[in-house]
Parts: sequence; structure tokens; C-alpha cells
Amino acid sequence: MNARNPQTIRRPANKGQHQPMPRQQAYSQPPYPQSQPRNGTVPQRAPLPPAHSRRKKTQRRTILLVGAIVSGVVITGLALIGLFVGLRLMRGILPGVHVGDVALNGLSVEQATTRLANEFQTVTLRDGDRSWDISLASLGGTLDAAQTAQRAYQQGRSSGNAMQAMFGDVQVAPVVSVNTTTAEIQLNEIAQQVNIAPVNAGVSLQNGQAVATSPQTGRQLNIAATVQRLVDSDFTSGDLVLAMNEVAPSVLDSTALVDRANNLLRNPLDIQIYDAVTGDSVYWSLAPETWGNWLTASADANSEIGMALAFQDAPLRDYLQNQANSVFDASRTLDVDGSVNVLQQALASGQPSNTVLTVKHLPRTHTVQAGESITSIAWDYGIPYLYIQQANNGLSSVSIGQEITIPPADIFLELPVVPNKRIVVSISQQRTRVYENGQLIWDWATSTGIADSPTWPGVYQVLSHVPNAYAGNWDLYMPDFMGVYKPIPGSDFTNGFHGFPTRGGGQLLWENSLGRRVTYGCILLSNVNVQQLYEWAQEGVVVEIRA
Repeated sequence: MNARNPQTIRRPANKGQHQPMPRQQAYSQPPYPQSQPRNGTVPQRAPLPPAHSRRKKTQRRTILLVGAIVSGVVITGLALIGLFVGLRLMRGILPGVHVGDVALNGLSVEQATTRLANEFQTVTLRDGDRSWDISLASLGGTLDAAQTAQRAYQQGRSSGNAMQAMFGDVQVAPVVSVNTTTAEIQLNEIAQQVNIAPVNAGVSLQNGQAVATSPQTGRQLNIAATVQRLVDSDFTSGDLVLAMNEVAPSVLDSTALVDRANNLLRNPLDIQIYDAVTGDSVYWSLAPETWGNWLTASADANSEIGMALAFQDAPLRDYLQNQANSVFDASRTLDVDGSVNVLQQALASGQPSNTVLTVKHLPRTHTVQAGESITSIAWDYGIPYLYIQQANNGLSSVSIGQEITIPPADIFLELPVVPNKRIVVSISQQRTRVYENGQLIWDWATSTGIADSPTWPGVYQVLSHVPNAYAGNWDLYMPDFMGVYKPIPGSDFTNGFHGFPTRGGGQLLWENSLGRRVTYGCILLSNVNVQQLYEWAQEGVVVEIRA
């Protein structure tokens, strides 16, 4: 038997014995190659695992994958069945459903309607980090609570994601209609709070010296665009972002005003507050360290540099209002708006300390006492009685204990007052006294109106100058006439000062009557005296007529 080619000897198996399997052929090399030494020879691939081992691993992975898929399908199916059953059994709105900040979970449509009507009422207006809460109704918005509740109920049933409605958070848009006219009216009112005025370049104090300050851009509500945003809003967030426009300041560089400011800031700001009714004055003084910080710049076409110094409105207004509240009683105040304008004009002219502000008087209430009439009350208060009737809806008579309105004591001061001049007429003494800078300069005999047509006490002004006025009611020509007050509301008929009148082509009247009541309501002076007064008293000079 050849050792290099061995042969297998086959013998027949005995009966009852199995035929042995043929033995594998012997090899001189092992069935898998041995690792080769690293001597330059080509390396051989690592032997593969037995095929039956690979088949077992693949089978295990397949079984696990199929099991996972089947389990997932079963779990998903059970979840869907549970969700379906839950949706069928749950009668209220699903747990995750909200309308804005209003949670509706578990509520019936009727309950949700009521809650929405009670709680979904506010819209938050936003501009950057600023916000304002306002009622939906005031913006012209009307919530259809019933339709919104129905929409919320359908969420997850006939619309939307059921899983999210059950286990997550779903916002349902409310059904809102908007009246654009109402919205526009309300936004016009809101604009006063929302708008930010631009700030011009100005000047401020640093270490006692004026320096230029930078301008600031303002913001203004765009009402039309905001109304459109309101109409387009779905109101799911409850917020409305305002449409705002930037507003550029009119003065971008105030360097040219610094020298002017430093010149003015060498002195305090002195303000005279004049009460034309009483003739008294009070004085307020502000140190440069205070009012210098209120300075800014404004465009001025009349200035050679195109701008002028101005006060910042807010601090000046606050100062005037606080001073008025602390100084005046309930019958007097200060016209803050008018006073701010006067001070602004004075500063623009370069003379802010030559400013005179006027006290404003307020209406009063009078309780009628025994023996009083409208005429007697009017005489005591120094108001022609027709003006008291007018202030009380044409009141013709009064009764004890009745309250009536008395017009302000300065109702006849129509013109800017002249604080250093004053004319005082005494009816009881029949004298006219003229004052300048607090000093008496003339004291003259006078004649006032007769009892049937009296000269009425009160505080008035020189309103007009007419060289020779004509009174048609009495056919009188009155030389050097100065109108003082109108005794009849709405009429051009005016009482005032004049010299000796003439009638019928030259007849001189009352020449020897000074010191007695002889006129029809005017104030009679000699021709010499009235001519002096005519030239001295410009329009606006206060005339106080005392009983």
C-alpha cells in the first residue's frame, strides 16, 4: 500500500451492522493554512469560522428582530386601541387642549364656552420689552366663545393630532372678529402711552460746564399697520406685536449751542408768578445746576445756525405743576401748558429770566343765603350778573341753600397781562388811581354809571383804543375811549374810559359832574386825564373796579 496514496479498504458489513462512514483522506498539510513567518512571504487570510456557527448567529438575530417588530406592532396596536377607546369614552375636551392661557381639559362644549367667555378677555400689546395689557373688547375684538369651544372639542377627534391632544399641548386658535373702527379709536388713545418722542441733540451740565449731548431716535405707533395685524392675528399666543415707526430727531448736533448755554448758565432761572386778580406776585428761582440739566436743542428757522436752546418738556412741566400744587389754594392754579410755552419762547430769545407767568383762577361754588339775589351775588363777586346766569343755564332766580356756579375771577382777562401797570377804580369813592411798578402815579376824580346802568365791579383789562368812539344807544361821541369790559356775553357792546362826551353836534356833557355817578356804565375822566391814561395804558393793562 502506497503510503503517499493510501486507499480505503471497503468491507461488506455484517448483517445488523452499519456500514462505517469513509474516513476523511489524510493530508500532509493541515486543512487551514498556518501563519507564515514575517520573512517577506505573502500573508494568508485568517480562517473563516465554521459555516454552521454563522448560520446559528444569523438565525438568532432574525428571531430577535422579528420578535421586536411583532412586539412593536402589538404595543402600537394596543395603544391605538386604547386611544380609540379613550376617545370614545372621553366626553370632554382632551387634556392637552388650550385656547391661549385658558385650559379646557375635560370640559364639555357648554362648560368651555362659559370659561372662554369669562377668561379669554385680555390681549397683551408688545413693543420689544415693553408690554401693555388691554381688554379684547376695547380693541374691537369679539370672541365667538361657542364656536371656539366646539373647535377645541374637535381637536384630536375630527381634526389635529390625537396623541398630542391626549398627552401633549395643543393650542387652538380662538374665533375672533374685529371691528376696525373701534380698534383704530382705541389705538389712537394708546399711542399716547406707547409713543416715545425723539430727543434732539442738546446740552447738559458736566462739572459745571455745558457739553453737547447725543440725539435719540423716537418710536411712533403705526395705527393702520397695527390694525391690520390685529385683523390678521389668530390670537393663539394672546399677544399682539405693535407696528412701530422710528422717528428721527430734528437736531443731530448741538455743538454750536454750547457757548450760548454756558453764558446763560452763569445765572439762576428766575420766574415771576403774577396774580392779575389780586395784583400780587411770587418768585421762583432755579439754580443753574438744576435747570441746566433740562436744556436741549430745537430746530429754529429764524436762527442763523438753524437751531435754538430749548427746555426738555417733562422736567419743566413737572417742576411748574409741583410748585403750583404747593403754593396755590383750591381756587387758583397755573396754566402749565401756557407757562411752558412762555418759558420756551423766553429761552429761545435768550432771556429766560425775564419771564412772567400768570395765575389761573378756577370757577367757584356759592351757596345762596337769605336776602341774596343773582344781582347781589354778582355784585359781591365782581362778575356782571348775566355771566352768572350764563354759567348756570340761564338761571333767573335763586332760593336759600341753592348752590350756583360763579365764573372764574379772571374770566375777562383775554390778553397777556402787563404786570407792572395797574388801574384801580373805586365806585364808592369815585376815584381812579393809576399804579406803575407798585407806585401810585395818578389819583383822579371819576364818574361811574348810574344805578339803572351801573359800572360793574370786577377785574378787567384795557381791550382797545378808539380816538373818538360812538355809542349809538345814547347818541354819544366819547373821546380817547379805552374799552375795558363787555357787560353782555357775546356782545360787542363795551364799557370803558373816556373823556367828556358830546351829543347832537357838539353839546358837551357832564363837564361839571366828576365825582358823581352820571354815566351809562363807562368811567368818565377829564379830557386832560383821559388823554394821559390813553397814552400810558397799552392793551393788556389790568383794570380793577372796586365796589
